[in-house]
Parts: sequence; C-alpha cells; structure tokens
Amino acid sequence: MEEKYIVSIDQSTQGTKALLFDEKGRLCMRADLPHRQIVNSQGWVSHDGEEIYRNTIRVIKEVLDRAKVSPGHVAGIGISNQRETAILWERKTGLPAGEAVVWQCARAAEICRRDKIADLSAQIKCRTGLKLSPYFTAAKICWLLENVEGAEEKAKQHDICHGTMDSYLIYRLTRGEVYATDYSNASRTQLFNIFTLEWDKEICECFGIDAGNLPEVRDSNACFGYTDCGGIFPEPVPIHGVMGDSHAALFGQNCRLAGMTKVTYGTGSSIMMNIGGHPVLSGNGLVTSLAWGINGKPEYVLEGNLNYTGAVISWLKDNMQMIGDASETEGLADMANKDDSLYLLPAFTGLGAPYWDSDAKAAIVGMDRTTGKAEIVRAALESIAYQITDIVRAMEKDSGKQIKTLKVDGGPTKNRYLMQFQSDIADCDVCISKVEELSGTGAAFMAGMELGLWQGEIFDTIKWDKVFPEMEVDVRRQKYDGYTNAVDRIKTR
Repeated sequence: MEEKYIVSIDQSTQGTKALLFDEKGRLCMRADLPHRQIVNSQGWVSHDGEEIYRNTIRVIKEVLDRAKVSPGHVAGIGISNQRETAILWERKTGLPAGEAVVWQCARAAEICRRDKIADLSAQIKCRTGLKLSPYFTAAKICWLLENVEGAEEKAKQHDICHGTMDSYLIYRLTRGEVYATDYSNASRTQLFNIFTLEWDKEICECFGIDAGNLPEVRDSNACFGYTDCGGIFPEPVPIHGVMGDSHAALFGQNCRLAGMTKVTYGTGSSIMMNIGGHPVLSGNGLVTSLAWGINGKPEYVLEGNLNYTGAVISWLKDNMQMIGDASETEGLADMANKDDSLYLLPAFTGLGAPYWDSDAKAAIVGMDRTTGKAEIVRAALESIAYQITDIVRAMEKDSGKQIKTLKVDGGPTKNRYLMQFQSDIADCDVCISKVEELSGTGAAFMAGMELGLWQGEIFDTIKWDKVFPEMEVDVRRQKYDGYTNAVDRIKTR
C-alpha cells in the first residue's frame, strides 16, 4: 500500500514554505523561498501577489523533489497564511490588481479617522470583536479600491476580488473555481460579524466595500476545492485545513481547550487564548476572533497582536547594522551591563495591543554614558517579552484566569536569553515547541484529520522544552514598572 503525504503551504510575511508530512504526521522535508519586502520612502510595506503565487508553486515542486516523493502520493493540501494583508485581483484572470498592502503597513490610518467610519467604531468593536484600526484588512481594502486605477469601477461590475492571502491563493490554485476563505481569516478583516457569522453589510458599506464581492466563508476543515498546483499533480488533490497562521499554530500546539494560551513569535507576534464556543468581548485592549470552525462548530479566541517583535531584530541587523545575524543577540545580551535600565520601545508603526495608539513613536528610554551596543541589543530582545507580558496581563483580566503556562513557537524561541526573560517577566512556565513550523503543522494536522490519515493522537508527536521563572519578585516588579513608565512617555492618548 503506497504511503500518503500532506503538503502544507505556510505563506508568511517574509516568504512561502512548503512542508511535507508523512502518514505518521512527521515533518520529513521543507522548502522555502523569500519574497520581496517592498518598502517605499513613506514606509509603506507591500508584497507582489504574483511573486508569492509563483513561489508557492515552486516550493511545492521543490519539497517533493527533495524528498523524492511522487506527486501522486500527496493526499491533500493545507494552507496557513499571513493575516490582515489585503490584496485585490482580477476575477477573470486571477492576476493581482496592484501590490498587496501588508498587515504591518499603516497607510490606511486616515481612512479609520473618517467621520462615517470613526462614528461607527463602537459598533465595529461589538460586532467584529476588533478595535477600529488600520492594522486590519477592511481599511486596507478600502485604500486599494480608492488608489488602484480602475479598481472601484471594476468592483461595481463585480470584476474584482479582494481578501486575504488565503483566499487569493485558493483562487489561483483552483484556477478561479473557488473564491472562499475560512472563519479564522474572515474574523480578522474587521468586516465579519463574529456573532451572526456573516459579512456585516453595514460595516462593509462604511468602508466602501460591497459584501457581495467578498469570498464565501467556510469551516476551516472544509474542502476549498481541488488543485493540480499548476500541473505538478497528475490528478487534482483537495485543499483542507485553511487557517490564518496564528490560528493554525494554536491548533498545532493542541490548544483546543478553553483557557489554553500560546504565543507565536514571528515578524510580529500573536498571543492567543482559546475561550471556547462563545465569544467574549475584551475590556482590556484585546480583540476577539474566531479560532476556527470545524464541522459547523465555531470556537473563539482572545488575542493580542504586536507589530514589531522578530522585526525588532531585523531592524537591528538591516537598519542599525548592529548585528550580522539574529543568532548574535543572545551572546550580546549576556554581555550587557546587568545594572543597565535601558528600555527599547519598538513603536515603529505605533503601539498595538493593548494600547492601540497608532500615532505613538518608537523610542529608547534610559540611556546613560555607559550604554553601548550590547545594552541596546538586550533591550531589543527584552522589548519582545515586555510586549507579550502586556497581553498576558490583559488576558488574565478579561478571562479571570491566571495564565500559568505559555506554549510558544516560532524562530525567536531558539534564543535562550529571550525565553528565560519571557518566563521571568511574565512569571509563568514557557513550553517551547520542538517543532518550529507550528503554523504549517497545524494546517497539515487539520487537513490530515479531515482526510482520515490520522486522529487526535497526532498531537502527541509535538514535544516541548520547558523554561521556568527564576527572577526574584521585587526585581520582576521593578523591571516591569520601569517598562510601563517608559510606555507612558510615548503614548499620545
């Protein structure tokens, strides 16, 4: 009997990966390609959708070639994707209409300040679970429709599709046969009513968007059509297991019970707490989203999002040229003056959750004559943990539950200094997944479960290393108080 495989596509901010899983749920091969980060003089961040689609096809072919697996042995495909990034494409050709506006980009801030939108902000929060912000997809789609030549007129004729990267890739992979998204991605657009589980027509109209032009919303484990991936597969295979990357990581971490919490460290970070089958609106600066929908049953999360976590390290390397590689940060942090009280606040595109201050500016607070490169690098690392701790504290207030364990994943979790400081400053155990690719793994697990390759025991294949708090209570309180005082200096509201 021939072995069956699952291919998981992880389309992230920096690049696109193809992950190959065997029948035992083991990751046996990966292939990835970066795509351009298109940043203009105004700091706007864009992606080329056509480049991303081409890379998707290339990495699928490459992962099969490397593993020497026949394409005919692939049972299905899962997709995890960068969220909130907005893209327009031609309905007839599938080709992008302009560049995608990346989730990090705040170019649509002015749209959120318009009277007709700002006046609806309370209702937007109550219906979508999301605080009005240019971070989410709605304002980005509005900006694209207004600024891509001919887009508004084509939208009126229903000749334009718009959505998040999952719906774009599904459309391209199925050659335009399926125009759909899943509950997790829909819930991040700021256009989806998380209570009625439908596109909210009033909110869509407020942003100048025709709800009829938005994709169909399906369960995350539903079939999203069939694809031969540009001729790679001899027969089309089904697409199942479609989720935003953070939701897929939550699933891959087996946080399927209410109260379980995880952190995905990436370019930005997503902190999620599973809150079960009923939505709870946050009173502490968090947002409420759908974790996923499975077989007609939606589940919800409280979530806090941060724009600059891993991206802070990229800033040290690419902009400040303080390091040549991210791996250098751990050693420099250990070398830094232990008595230094430096705080780096990476509000390069404003403060995200729980402050939601898009006008705040980044700052370094607490420098003295002895401050050097090592201290700045350490402060950059610690800024990641401080921001995440802000979210953890807000979740505890909203849920009434103390978070004793954080399950974590993503590239920065390899940094020993960061993980220990995270455990210390948040005062909780940190469980570091030994599987780095949790977003792609979550999508693969869901696809494989739906296709009958495995059952719930598949989650037993994920193992963790544990880090425990070591910092004294007084030191923890002093450091965190210093951080919150520094944040107060840069807040504009």
